Amino acid sequence: MSEENENIEERDEEFSGQEEVNEGLEKVIQISGMYKEWFLDYASYVILERAVPHLHDGFKPVHRRILHSMKEMDDSRYHKVANIIGNTMKYHPHGDASIGDALVQVGQKDLLIDCQGNWGNILTGDSAAAPRYIEARLTKFALEVLFNAKTTHWQLSYDGRNREPLTLPVKFPMLLASGAEGIAVGLACKILPHNFIELIDGCISNLKGKQVKIYPDFPTGGIADFSEYNDGIRGGRIKVRARINIDDKSTLRISEIPHTTTTSSLIDSILRANDKGKIKVKKVEDNTAEYVEILVHLASNVSPDKTIDALYAFTDCEISISPNSVVIQDDKPRFMGMSQMLLESAEQTRQLLKLELEIKKAELEEQWHFASLEKIFIENRIYRDIEECETWEEIIETIHKGLKPYTKHLIRAVTDDDVARLTEIKIKRISKFDSFKAEELLSRIEEDIAQVKTYLDNLTDYAIDYFKELKRKYAAGKERRTEIRQIETINTALVAASNVKLYVDREEGFVGSGLKKADSEFVQEASDLDDIIIIRSDGTLLVTKMADKTFVGKGVLYINIWKKNDPRTIYNMIYQDGPAGSIYVKRFNVTSIIRDKEYPLTKGNAKSRVLHLTANPNGEAELVTVVHRAKAKLKKLKFDFDFSEIAVKSRSAQGNILTKHAINKIELKEKGISTLGARKVWFDESVKRLNYEDRGRLLGSFNAEDRILTIMQSGTYKMTGIEETTKFDDDMIKIEKWNPEKPLSVIYFEGEKQQSFIKRFIAEETDKPNLFISDHEDSKLEFVTTDWLPRATLKFDQRAGTKDAETIELAEAISVKGVKALGNRIAKVRIKSIDELEPMPYEEEEVAVTSDERPQDNGANSIEEEGKKEEDSTEETSSDDEAAEVETKPQKEIIEKENPKSADKKEEPLKSETKTDIDGDESSNKKKKDDDDDTSFGAGSQITLEL
Repeated sequence: MSEENENIEERDEEFSGQEEVNEGLEKVIQISGMYKEWFLDYASYVILERAVPHLHDGFKPVHRRILHSMKEMDDSRYHKVANIIGNTMKYHPHGDASIGDALVQVGQKDLLIDCQGNWGNILTGDSAAAPRYIEARLTKFALEVLFNAKTTHWQLSYDGRNREPLTLPVKFPMLLASGAEGIAVGLACKILPHNFIELIDGCISNLKGKQVKIYPDFPTGGIADFSEYNDGIRGGRIKVRARINIDDKSTLRISEIPHTTTTSSLIDSILRANDKGKIKVKKVEDNTAEYVEILVHLASNVSPDKTIDALYAFTDCEISISPNSVVIQDDKPRFMGMSQMLLESAEQTRQLLKLELEIKKAELEEQWHFASLEKIFIENRIYRDIEECETWEEIIETIHKGLKPYTKHLIRAVTDDDVARLTEIKIKRISKFDSFKAEELLSRIEEDIAQVKTYLDNLTDYAIDYFKELKRKYAAGKERRTEIRQIETINTALVAASNVKLYVDREEGFVGSGLKKADSEFVQEASDLDDIIIIRSDGTLLVTKMADKTFVGKGVLYINIWKKNDPRTIYNMIYQDGPAGSIYVKRFNVTSIIRDKEYPLTKGNAKSRVLHLTANPNGEAELVTVVHRAKAKLKKLKFDFDFSEIAVKSRSAQGNILTKHAINKIELKEKGISTLGARKVWFDESVKRLNYEDRGRLLGSFNAEDRILTIMQSGTYKMTGIEETTKFDDDMIKIEKWNPEKPLSVIYFEGEKQQSFIKRFIAEETDKPNLFISDHEDSKLEFVTTDWLPRATLKFDQRAGTKDAETIELAEAISVKGVKALGNRIAKVRIKSIDELEPMPYEEEEVAVTSDERPQDNGANSIEEEGKKEEDSTEETSSDDEAAEVETKPQKEIIEKENPKSADKKEEPLKSETKTDIDGDESSNKKKKDDDDDTSFGAGSQITLEL
């Protein structure tokens, strides 16, 4: 029994302990419950009350409260920002810091708040001064479009002591004008700012029933590509670039920066790229004040055109922005495009104007009603009838009775409130009442009512006139700052600075930038983004990425930087098939390939070897002497072979049999010229770039020595090559292939003499801008053409004289003179406009030019073609490039209508094909030197093996 009692006591103790635990758990709040009940409220609060703007007025709550507070304080004078913050805290439950930051953000947009003092700088990122030192007031624009107490819906503030607007009655697409950005719980908002004038024009178009597309306009300017904007909805993307101009060959000037960047962050990104070796700059100067001015000083022998592309590729000079348009509508977040948002804003403005007109109409009708009652009350002396009344009710009844015979023409019935107002009329007013003035007042009110009714009947036209008036009053100085342009994709490998040195260890078979100089051979300067092409002595081709050290196989015969999709670099090769096989010859290009995969250039038999190899950037074909080994019954010990006699094929082609006899050696007899002919070049207006892919306007076919002529509105011209990286000035008005015999015809206004002059001159070849009008600050170019026999009609300013329009033939008006010649005066009166007419017909002289002494015959009669071309499309990254055969046709006689002087010149490699150094000062067909003067073979070099 004692044991049972003990067990019972133990169980009782356990039960009592469990009860204590349960009592303790009743005081604990489960975290899971807190999350379920409170986190959703928190997320909803952040989305609705802090991070996302409202569709109706475009403001977040803090901005709305700041503007309401400023309206409450408004007396047309400046107020200290500290006082504005203090007054706003009546409505905003958060700290003064958040209010101050939001106020500065609104002020820096220069639309709603008139700022005084140091409000910071959006260009440099400098912060504003302390709130006690700066002042602000509402702009006239804000007072006109934001506020109207009669059309505002109100709510109590967070503590119930004050009344604040639910949304402001904004009659303008304010959200699109100022933009917005915020991060909420699981939701982000990024609406970009748009142009003031374009928004007004868009609203007018929407009110007229037209669909419009609008694109952002950034206060920092720049160049933007909106081809993937997607109307600002999620998934869209835009590219924004800084505006970079070339001051001279060693200085770049950045005058506009991308949105969301500052000059400080931009310079930091430039310095980082320089430290990584992506670009080469000596120093960067920041002279930004009211306008952006960043000077980038380049290192010596660095191409400014390529550096601009490198700045776009490797720095914040080009950024990508992903918009995400989300707004609050009906207390819920809603994703909405810019076009729809503009349409909603235009319609909201129309409805607000309608509400204002209806309120005004009701007020005018009420005014007319009481003025009529007052006139009846005084003219009919009804006030005398109440002299004997003893109670208020009796007075009201008596006046009602007196008014009743005259109330048929009134707008509404007479109420007790109307009668009470009549009893408040003073005796002085009754004694001086003028019936004529009363009639005039009623007439004016009736006219105003009729006008308001007209506006209501034509509400859309009234809204359009409202927007036009806003544009007239406030559009000055708000022109578009961001240029809309298609932005091309930059090949980073082409523009990266040469920041490493390429070495090769031929004996061990290693290539890279980290090889020891003592054991390796310097090849050339390179970039860490470059691809390297290697051809071994056994006829194996390999392309690999630039690296610190890579094994590519022993017997490296040729190594260089490889350019993808380059059909003009032609390799001329002679190889022996196997240890005792026939000798083959082939010409091929390498346009696309799989990286780090070995490709045979021979027939693939073991112990095949390359006997002769050259890489030719412009398709040059050399003349070689082939020397046989001495052998009985061999009639011809040596013979000459011209590579231009065979066609250019793919790298997998076996080639043609050169000879079946053993070869002792191959000697270079004569360097070749290009067999590819002139290269067609196009100019793409949308991106202002040259290309070889049939995009844009064809400029012509260019040989190596040909140049492009560009003419600028500033009255200057310059020559450029045909490199794809060439930059063109924004004020360029004409671009074409330069003909050194063709004169330019110019009409310009001479600033010092205040008269118009005509001149004709031959453009001299120069890389620098050459001014061809006078250098007076008021001089300006009015007309320029490169036609042989141009004609134009000149219309003169009638205010300056009575001279009629005149048609002139410029070639007859003046002879060709020097570039710096002043020219002949056309007229003393000012030219109003110049219309270019169809030029007179002109026939150029035809000059017969014979081709090279070594005509091409495709090798049909000289050598026997063996084998078939091997097709291996699975090895290619681009099958059509490798499958195509480039045939070289015989040319006996060429009739050229171009420059006769250049007809006898030999073709030279195009600069865009021979340059591999980012600095642009060393051609890839030259041998590069290292510190220890080691040399190597590059593009255009001959490699001949002694047998």
